[in-house]
Amino acid sequence: MTYATGREYYDADSHIMELPNFLTEFADPGIREKLPAISYAASAVSEEEALELMRQNGHSQAYKKELLALGDDMIRGPKEIQALGAFDGADRGAALDILGFRKQLVFSTLSAALPMSTRVKTDGELQYGAARAHNRAMQAFCSHDDRLLPVLIIPLDHPEAAVEELDACVAGGVGAVWVPHRPCGGRSPGHPELDPFWTRLSDAGIPFVIHIGGVSYQLAPAWLNNGGDKPADWLGGGENVRAKDMTAIHHAAELFISALVLDGVFERFPRLQGASVELGAGWVPSMLSRLDWTVEIWKKTDKSLQRLTRKPSEQLAQQFGFTPYVYENVGELIDRSQPELYLFSSDYPHTEGGRDPIGRFRRALDGYDERIQESFYAGNFKRIFTELNLSIA
Repeated sequence: MTYATGREYYDADSHIMELPNFLTEFADPGIREKLPAISYAASAVSEEEALELMRQNGHSQAYKKELLALGDDMIRGPKEIQALGAFDGADRGAALDILGFRKQLVFSTLSAALPMSTRVKTDGELQYGAARAHNRAMQAFCSHDDRLLPVLIIPLDHPEAAVEELDACVAGGVGAVWVPHRPCGGRSPGHPELDPFWTRLSDAGIPFVIHIGGVSYQLAPAWLNNGGDKPADWLGGGENVRAKDMTAIHHAAELFISALVLDGVFERFPRLQGASVELGAGWVPSMLSRLDWTVEIWKKTDKSLQRLTRKPSEQLAQQFGFTPYVYENVGELIDRSQPELYLFSSDYPHTEGGRDPIGRFRRALDGYDERIQESFYAGNFKRIFTELNLSIA
């Protein structure tokens, strides 16, 4: 039996669990030997487990049959690298037959660190070479099923290289472009030197996304120095998201989105669509209110703000979306803002997506009218990720 039943469901967040050869298999020869090994330190997966799966060419047929036999309980079953379709695109198509999602954005998990890094002190060769390898690998994974929409990484530190990589992505197929949510190359995302990139995205109908991992999600060590024991993360170690990290994980995202609005990017490119994924949404209503009154007050002294013809809250409701965490009450968020802003996501096969995301979101939306529910589960996704994107229509 299918897990997602009774309506259309479009999944704005899922992942691949990379095996050790994920990047090197698709890297250009001149860059292959320079790429560092994928790190499993912050993952629920051990390097030994990943190496063994690579050596044995994936899960056994018997194990896959066991997972398929779970039926609509598959989403409650094994997670991370032991889930069906965690690293094999053909298997992910079989998993989608059971999960029942109409389309699914697919992000990487462990291989984004180098393309997103600010520590690459070169002309960008290694950073963009890693991005190119990542993007080819994601395209290969998603090529098995047109329900899978590859999310490809493009660093913005070198604007000309970003446009060049975007052209390569378009040629190979792209569901969305993942950009780091930080100043890139000493520039705000609204700097005129990045306008050719936003123009190309807008003209091609390709949405952009920001996602956890686009900047460091861990606080500076001093914030954790409270005289007590070293805090553990949700996996029990200390390399992933810890409690204090979670309180601030949206800060960089909020600043990035605010810069896009105040710099006039959505004003200049009204067809541009984007989304914030796996960064939560509890902070969104207050951000919208803050942006609206900021523009209203500061446009008296900041002439650039006088060029905005729509309120920030209107711009974002028309051109952007957010995925709530499964434990956030999306109904309350809608009451405090607008239903056009929020997107369903499963985070499959990550553990933090929960054992029944539909059930938890359904309970939060119990009693809301069908228009609101359809927007959350399908309509907002289709507006952002499919209606303008001719390459995946």
